[in-house]
Amino acid sequence: MKRTLGGWNFYEIAWLGLFSAVAIVLTVVMKDTFFGFTVFLTGVLCVVLAAKGNLMTYVFGMYNTFGYAYLAYVNGLFGEVALNLLFFVPMNAVGFFLWKKHRRGDKLAMRQLNGRSAALIAAVCVFGSAALGFGLSFVEAQNSPYIDALTTVLSVAATFLMVRRFKEQWLVYIVLNVFTVILWVIRTAEGSPDGMLMIVMWSAYLINAVYGYYNWNKGVKEAAAA
Repeated sequence: MKRTLGGWNFYEIAWLGLFSAVAIVLTVVMKDTFFGFTVFLTGVLCVVLAAKGNLMTYVFGMYNTFGYAYLAYVNGLFGEVALNLLFFVPMNAVGFFLWKKHRRGDKLAMRQLNGRSAALIAAVCVFGSAALGFGLSFVEAQNSPYIDALTTVLSVAATFLMVRRFKEQWLVYIVLNVFTVILWVIRTAEGSPDGMLMIVMWSAYLINAVYGYYNWNKGVKEAAAA
């Protein structure tokens, strides 16, 4: 793809502009909060920059982490709250320094898992989700405990893969984003005022995850050939 504006290609610029415009329209039409809009926008910036291997993903990610934790709290998604505050906040800092350390010029050195490691991660995600979902089902105010548990466990796995620079993070993110969209569809049907904007945000993440896998797969091949 032809590069423009300091390393951004036409697809990335168009993608970012499209979903930012959708967020503005939804914020106005549905009378959503400006805060919800900022969470959406920083989330989009975060994932686009991650797909490019750009360090600034962790800067925007920190704001998005705190903002999304608040929205999850008011919607009774306590697994998401704990995940963001207790895991993503410190991992944003760790990821920034690890990505900064493992660069070749202006590019991130990307890697891929072997088959055994991939199978182990998949097994941990399945059993971890089942166990956490069972625990969350006993929390009185908890909504959708097993879906919340699945998205929580997948988020942890994807983040570890991300900070360690493995391209398989994007396969995990694809599954994660599908189930998170389902989670917010349920919350929207039950009256959440921020639900529609979150559906659009996570749908944008899903599209970006597909592009991220394509981009990182290419990056792994380039690293192997270097």
